[in-house]
Amino acid sequence: MKAFVLCLLSYDPERLNVQDGVLGVVKGYYGCIEAQGQGTLHCHMLIWLEGGLNPNEIKQRALEDPQSNFCKRLINFLEDTISTAVPPKPAADISVPSDIYHPCSVMGTSMVSFNDDFMQGPDAIAKDIHNLVQRCQVHNHTSTCFKYCKDPSQPKECRFGLGPENYQPVSVFDSESGELTLRCLDGLVNNFNETILQAIHCNMDIKFIGSGASAKAVLYYITNYITKSQLKTHIAYAALERAIVKLGDVNEVDMPMTVKVKQLLQKCAYAIISQQELSAQQVCIYLLDLDDHFTSHKFRLLFWTPIEREIEHQIPFLVPHKSGRKNCHEVCDSDHTDLEDHNNIPTDDLDNEEDISLRVSNDSNLLQALSQADDYIFHPASLEKLNLKIARPCSTGDKSFDYSADDEEVEECHLSTSLQLPGLNPLHSLSSIRPKFDFNSGHPE
Repeated sequence: MKAFVLCLLSYDPERLNVQDGVLGVVKGYYGCIEAQGQGTLHCHMLIWLEGGLNPNEIKQRALEDPQSNFCKRLINFLEDTISTAVPPKPAADISVPSDIYHPCSVMGTSMVSFNDDFMQGPDAIAKDIHNLVQRCQVHNHTSTCFKYCKDPSQPKECRFGLGPENYQPVSVFDSESGELTLRCLDGLVNNFNETILQAIHCNMDIKFIGSGASAKAVLYYITNYITKSQLKTHIAYAALERAIVKLGDVNEVDMPMTVKVKQLLQKCAYAIISQQELSAQQVCIYLLDLDDHFTSHKFRLLFWTPIEREIEHQIPFLVPHKSGRKNCHEVCDSDHTDLEDHNNIPTDDLDNEEDISLRVSNDSNLLQALSQADDYIFHPASLEKLNLKIARPCSTGDKSFDYSADDEEVEECHLSTSLQLPGLNPLHSLSSIRPKFDFNSGHPE
């Protein structure tokens, strides 16, 4: 993957030698490694190009004039970058290694017993890429393609979105919606880039996140895909149930309650871990301490759930109701006062209960866990103009707010709140010092 980024994408992290890669000048990328059902590793990667517009900007330009020079240049770039059909065989009758062996098992056309003079020619290369696309990129329908088609009266649709009906002779922008429909010369061929396919010699897919509803659908799919849980919920609950049943079978009358609780937690944890499926390739990655994701930039994590919960608590009338639950105004206006469930536990008390996470300090004291929501709510007045995204709050355990203008690990120092700072200029300084600020009173820390 590092060779792919360096040689094919030509990404320079120092930005000192900016040059075009296969897809253009790359300004950022994010890729994560995943294992297929049989354990084969593959990478899902997002790539940002220099000069690229966001979907809304592309849509706006397309709606203004679908025949504009911008739209024509964009279509030419995409059609040159993304191939959608099997390349034709060369006219010359020539034999290459991929005629005899699987195209993924041989790299290029050079091999013992083959004439090197012919193997380096354009006809041999064209024959090799034809074999590679034919074996790796052409889709064949199987029963799994239609496993979501439950209604026999409806026509079956491949869940991978591949089929002859996808044929589209030319790329066009819809004049009403701004939607870009890219040329597709063979509906059963996975999109590919010829240069990348020749370099990696394995199945690939490539898609442009363009404009309109399809772009939003792709973004939603990507976000949902890379954040999905590795362990399905129903499997996790089944494992927990088995662990609790097994512990109940143990008749330890004299066992202290604290020991029982510890055993329950251990058995539950072991039961869940035992249901995790890891291929040999994944095990090797972890044992060799190899990367399971590749990024061009460094990130600081922002845990959105507590932020969202705090927003719902502060302004509940702005948040859509979930699962038919009422907000505080509707509850007050309701004529029904019986809000207790079958266990006679008031649901108001349940809704108002706040989960408190705990952590152990360096001196073995039990403390409330750090919360990014509390960090931002109680940030100092001098940082009032910073929004949540820019501030990236992170409490450091000493009642201070840690702010960084970059993503490098740099030396930290304390700044007195009495120091008169000219606006927020020091925060954007190129100095290697990372400033800290004291939290306002009321912070749980």
